[in-house]
Amino acid sequence: MGTQADPGPGTRTDGGSLFEREHLPASTEGRRYRWFRLIFHHDAPDERNFDLVLILVILASVVVVLLDSMPSVKVRWHAWLYAAEWLFTLAFAVEYGVRLWVVKRPLRYAFSFFGIIDLLAILPTFLSLLFPASASFTVIRALRLLRVFRVLKLVEYSSEAGVLIQALVRSRRKILVFIAALLTIVVVFGALMYVVEGPDNGFTSIPAGMYWAIVTVGTVGFGDIAPATPFGRFVTSLLIVIGYSIIAVPTGIYTAELARSLQPRRRQARCGSCGLDDHEADARHCRRCGAPLPHGD
Repeated sequence: MGTQADPGPGTRTDGGSLFEREHLPASTEGRRYRWFRLIFHHDAPDERNFDLVLILVILASVVVVLLDSMPSVKVRWHAWLYAAEWLFTLAFAVEYGVRLWVVKRPLRYAFSFFGIIDLLAILPTFLSLLFPASASFTVIRALRLLRVFRVLKLVEYSSEAGVLIQALVRSRRKILVFIAALLTIVVVFGALMYVVEGPDNGFTSIPAGMYWAIVTVGTVGFGDIAPATPFGRFVTSLLIVIGYSIIAVPTGIYTAELARSLQPRRRQARCGSCGLDDHEADARHCRRCGAPLPHGD
């Protein structure tokens, strides 16, 4: 049997973080490994300083994009903002290349969540050479600020987000049924208002009526399309009442599933003495009479 290679100085042997388990360094020594630790670790002062500087640069690049979208600022400072944007993009492109260089499996990192975000942070600027409007999409690099959770040791909070996502997944069928029923209501009321009000009052088609129904049932009421006939106003009032009645339905469905997720796990094992079959997950004795519970249930 071969001997296991030395993991190198500073490499955690207790399992490490999720990233360290999925993306190993390309080298365990030398300049390549030092860059790996500088970019992907957050324990030493220089590693944390690199992350904090990166976060500040990301914030600055997002501010540049926001300022360049303001006409009054763009007229006077567009050339400087454009140059700054390319400077940030080139810096991020170099950083992205270094990240791929220091990991053992570059393609695996490239297709990971943070790898895709890193790539999307630089693509819009290059695409703007062909499609100028795409430059505004560089604000997507704000997603790179999610790294602050790792820098500030807040990765543990991701498990709490997992609970929310799991509750949403479990309630997906009920929510889909609710959405299907809601869309049916929108289609019916949109067609009804198209017949009742007609093009003279802004309801030029059934899709236009559906748009009005969505705005009304959501209790937003933009007012760009409004009924003019008494019967149309009656239908509008009815739809608003329906909207208030059903607006809490998906919230209730999701809350119920979330409450189930937060409940402690239970063990279903029937007590041979008193017949109770609901116990704590790690129970070995009946919580009512104290008799031993059967094993393997």
